[in-house]
Amino acid sequence: MPANSSEMIDLELLAPAKNIEIGIAAIDCGADAVYIAGPAFGARQAAGNSMKDLEQLCAYAHKFGARIFMTLNTITYDDELQEAYSLMCRAEDAGVDAIIVQDLAILKMADGGPDGNGRRIRIPLHASTQCAIRSVDKALFYKGLGFSRLVLEREMELPRIREISHATGSEIEFFVHGALCVCYSGQCYLSERITGRSANRGECIQACRSLYNLTDASGNVLVKNKALLSLKDYNLLKRIGDLADAGVTSFKIEGRLKNISYVRNTVLAYSMALDELVSRHPDRYRRTSSGIITGGFTPDLSKTFNRGYTELFIDGKRGQWASMDTPKGMGELIGKVRTIRPFGRDEMELNVEGRHDITLCNGDGFAFTDRNGDIVGFRGDICAGTTIRCRETDGLTPGTLLYRNISTEFEKILATQLCRRMIPVNVNVSVSGDASGGYTFTADATSSDGRKVSVNVPGGNAAAKNAERMKSMILSQLSKTSEHYSFSAELVIETSDGCVPFVSSAFLNGIRRSLAESLDGMPAIARPLMNLRDGAADGSPEAPEKIDYKSNVANRIAGQVYSDCGAKIIDDAYEIGHQADAELMRTKYCIRYELGICPKHKGRTGHGSIDLNGRKINYPLMLENNGRRFVLDFDCKNCEMTVKEK
Repeated sequence: MPANSSEMIDLELLAPAKNIEIGIAAIDCGADAVYIAGPAFGARQAAGNSMKDLEQLCAYAHKFGARIFMTLNTITYDDELQEAYSLMCRAEDAGVDAIIVQDLAILKMADGGPDGNGRRIRIPLHASTQCAIRSVDKALFYKGLGFSRLVLEREMELPRIREISHATGSEIEFFVHGALCVCYSGQCYLSERITGRSANRGECIQACRSLYNLTDASGNVLVKNKALLSLKDYNLLKRIGDLADAGVTSFKIEGRLKNISYVRNTVLAYSMALDELVSRHPDRYRRTSSGIITGGFTPDLSKTFNRGYTELFIDGKRGQWASMDTPKGMGELIGKVRTIRPFGRDEMELNVEGRHDITLCNGDGFAFTDRNGDIVGFRGDICAGTTIRCRETDGLTPGTLLYRNISTEFEKILATQLCRRMIPVNVNVSVSGDASGGYTFTADATSSDGRKVSVNVPGGNAAAKNAERMKSMILSQLSKTSEHYSFSAELVIETSDGCVPFVSSAFLNGIRRSLAESLDGMPAIARPLMNLRDGAADGSPEAPEKIDYKSNVANRIAGQVYSDCGAKIIDDAYEIGHQADAELMRTKYCIRYELGICPKHKGRTGHGSIDLNGRKINYPLMLENNGRRFVLDFDCKNCEMTVKEK
C-alpha cells in the first residue's frame, strides 16, 4: 500500500524460524508472521522442515491470525522442477499463507506445474530478496509478473524505498535486523567460485566472514589477516517509524539459522517497537495479527549475538560498516584486563576494570582478540564483581579488551520467563428466568479480532443465599483464561424474581470452556494478504534487454519467462558458469572507504598515489586467502566495489 494512503495500513513483524519450536516461540513473542523452509529449496541447507511440522505451525499461527511463509527461494534445475511444484502443492494444502520465491520457474509453475496442465497454486508469491530488487524498473517487472510482495535489497535508502512503494503499490518487505551479506542479495558468486557451493542453492560457505590479506599490485601487504568483507549486523529498531512512513509494511528479522533465544529476544524487542508506533498513530497503523503478549522478559539486543550494529545505508550516507576485527561476534564490552595471576592448577584469575553496570555470573562466556588478530573465547567458571576465575587461556594478557558474548543470567531468563500470547475476549453474561421455572445463563462473547459466539445453558433452580458473593464468583470464574483466550466478563441479572441463581464453579468453568471451543471452531480473522494470484498481474512486464548470469537462470522454464518478456539470454546464464572473468560480487561496501583511503569521500586525489601508513599503493588492490587472489575494482560513479578472481 502506498505510504500516502488514507486507509489503515497493516504492519507485519516477520520472524525467522529454523524449526517449528522456534516458529511457535516467535509467534508467542509477538511475530505477525514467520518464514520457514520446507523439506527442500529453502536457501538454508541446514534449516529444512517436514511438511507435517509446517502444517502444525500453520495451525498454531492461525489461532492468532498470524501467517506462515514457506521459503522456496533457491534456483532450481530442470530435473528438480516437478519436485518443487509438488512442494508448492503440499505447502498450500498444509495451510501455508505465501511462498517466498527467487526462481521465475516457481512463479510460472504456480499456473499449473512444469507442463502447465496441473493444479493451479492460489496462495500469494513473494519476490525474495535474492531477486535483487533495488530500482523502480525492477520492482515493476516483478510486480508485473505476478509477485504480490517485494522483498527489497538491504542496501536501500529511505527515499528509494518510498519511490518503489509509490510506483508499485505493492506490499514492501524490508530487513530490519540481523546479519548482513556484503554483496547484493542473490548476486554473490564467491562461494561457488571457491568451492562449487552456490549461495543461490543454499550452500554458502560465508566467504565474506573469512580472513584475508589486502595487497597491492607490487605485493605489498597493506592489511594482514582481517575479515575485510565482514559487515556488522543490521539494527533498525529506532527507525521503524521512518520505514513505515516510507511504505514498508513488513519488517523482517534475519536469522533462520539462529537459536531460540535470539529469536525470542529480537522478536519481542521489535514487537514492542511496532506496538509503540501503532499506539502513537492508532488511526493510521494496525498490526496484522491479534493477541496481546503477557509475561516474558525485558528484551536487550546487546545481549543477543551480534557483530556490532549498523543502520547501513538507510540515510543514504556511509559509515563504518565493517566488522573486520570481529567476524564471529564479540558481545558487549566488559572492560580491560587489569591483572592476571595463576590460581591453582591450570587456572587463572583476572581482574577487569571498566563497566560497573554489568553483573558477571558464573558460566558467562567471554571473548577477546589476541596479538595475532584471532578471536579467543573462554568461560568464566567463577565470577564475582570484577574478578573472573577460569582455565588458563593463551593470549590473554593485561591490557586486553574483554567482551562478554554469553550472559548466563539473561539466557536463563529467556529460557524460563516465557511470553504467552492471549486473545482478549469480552463476555456479556445475562441471567434470566426464576427459581420456579429454572434460570438460564446466556453468554455472548466477542474476541479482539471480531469473532462472535454465544452460549445458552440452563443454570439451576435455586437462588443464592448471598447474592453479592454469587455475582462475584460468576464474574471471577468467567473472567479467567482458557487455552489462549483471556476472558473479561460483565454480568446483567434479568431474572423475573430478582434473585441470583446458585451455581457451582464447575458450571461456570464449563461455560468458559464452551466459549473457547466455539471460538476455536471459527477461523481467526486475519488481515488479508495482497494476492496477484487471484487475477492477472498489472500490465505487461518489461524485462531487461539482455539476461546474463546475474539473473540466475538455471532451467528452461525460467529462461522461457524472460524470453516471453522480450529478453535475450546471453552467455551462460546458469550463474557464473565458465566465465573466468565474471564479477563475483558487487557491493555498496567499500574497503577503501573503511580504511580511510577513499579519494571521493576523504578529499584525497591521485588513484595511484594514495598512502597507507606511509606506503604508496600500486593498484589494483587484491584480497588473498589460502593462495587465491581476488581483484578489487572501485566503481566510484555508482559508489560500489566489485570483486573478481585474478
